Amino acid sequence: MTIVPAGTEVPYTVTFLEMTERPTWSYPHLPATEPASLLKAEDPPVWYFLSLYDAVGRDYAWEDIHQREHSDIAAWLSHEAVTLHTLLVHGWPHGFFLLDARAGTTCDLAYFGLVPEAVGRGLGSWLLKTAILMAWDMPGVTRLEVNTCTLDHPRALQSYQRHGFTPVRREDRTRVLTRNRDLTRIPD
Repeated sequence: MTIVPAGTEVPYTVTFLEMTERPTWSYPHLPATEPASLLKAEDPPVWYFLSLYDAVGRDYAWEDIHQREHSDIAAWLSHEAVTLHTLLVHGWPHGFFLLDARAGTTCDLAYFGLVPEAVGRGLGSWLLKTAILMAWDMPGVTRLEVNTCTLDHPRALQSYQRHGFTPVRREDRTRVLTRNRDLTRIPD
């Protein structure tokens, strides 16, 4: 484990992906091995979204949203074309996704992920397939987009590609960490 202290500038690469056709698969069944449910949040408060964002992203340097004003986040979350869905297993959040279709025909899978305790239990593929189909079910959507970066889970990019997304561009960036991080996955 290599702990990189807050204040360190780290390099990373963002990959932007898209999907221009609805997948042919049907909605998957909830995993039978877990008592699970997927709930859509109605007018979620900012603290609820941020708790999911931090629970999923704390190990991947998800920090950007904390730079936004809470009033801006609240307006975004309450927009009719933005939906937040939480995967609950055994009564507590195991993951979430947020769909943002404010761009009309393009829906952005703006956030997607599992909490560390849920990784490797077969829930990720189910949740991603469900998120993709729910995005395609939104009125007028003809294109789905997502992005991931080398600070995310090491299998994020291949998972998006395996589920039908195609990379369309990459950008090299740097960021200054605001918290200490275990970033042993950062490429040199």
